[in-house]
Amino acid sequence: MDSDAEALEIVVDPARPTGRTLLAAGVEQSYVDLADPRHLHFEYVRRMAAVVDLAAPPGRPLAVLHLGGGALTLPRWLAAARPGSPQRVIERDPAVVELVRRELPPVPPEVVVEIGDARDAVAAAPAGAYDVVLADVYRAARMPRHVASVEFAAEVARVLRPDGVLLVNVTDLPPLVHTRTQVATLRAVFADVCLVTDRRMLRGRRYGNLVLAASTRPDRLPVRRLVARAAGDPVPGGVLHGATLDAFVAGTRPATDATLAER
Repeated sequence: MDSDAEALEIVVDPARPTGRTLLAAGVEQSYVDLADPRHLHFEYVRRMAAVVDLAAPPGRPLAVLHLGGGALTLPRWLAAARPGSPQRVIERDPAVVELVRRELPPVPPEVVVEIGDARDAVAAAPAGAYDVVLADVYRAARMPRHVASVEFAAEVARVLRPDGVLLVNVTDLPPLVHTRTQVATLRAVFADVCLVTDRRMLRGRRYGNLVLAASTRPDRLPVRRLVARAAGDPVPGGVLHGATLDAFVAGTRPATDATLAER
């Protein structure tokens, strides 16, 4: 997130006294419950957490790289759900880091927050370092080109362990052209990819967030259990995988550094 420091604020949720929302120019970015780090307010964050929750045995610590930090919602959740998980958070905007440190509770010592660029951080990481990489990288509501290419996806695959999982938050609007391109891009690198989102997004009825999950190991993703978890969410979700994802992405080409540079 890149923001004017004067446009950043953390406000109290009037419906939940312990809730805090990070705003950038009045737009909601992150939500933290001071009393319960396991409370996940935004639906796409719950979907990302569901994949992490289902992809490894309960309580097992995971080595996680967060690309994009915000108010550190998922690092706080994961520290509570899987104590002892070593986590590295890369946040580009120093104003966000300073505000969150000043106004929200500190994170556990195993969560390390760094100011830097997401692609640079991945390129510098050793091979096989992480169980999970969570990517939520945006500038002015757009995913930067340098984290949207096949080359970037290949770098993420390199730093994941053999059973590792990549999760990407994608914001899009109908007809979901950007999402289709990102699915094709991940499929050029990863053997197993699925999409999870609000069913209304898949019907072209709203702007919002979609979550992509990917692994280099075929049939690695917990798709059946994820379908049930998504359906039971307060905002019911749908999952595209296999043939349904084939149909969704049909004819779409992956994005490369070269093709993105031409746009």
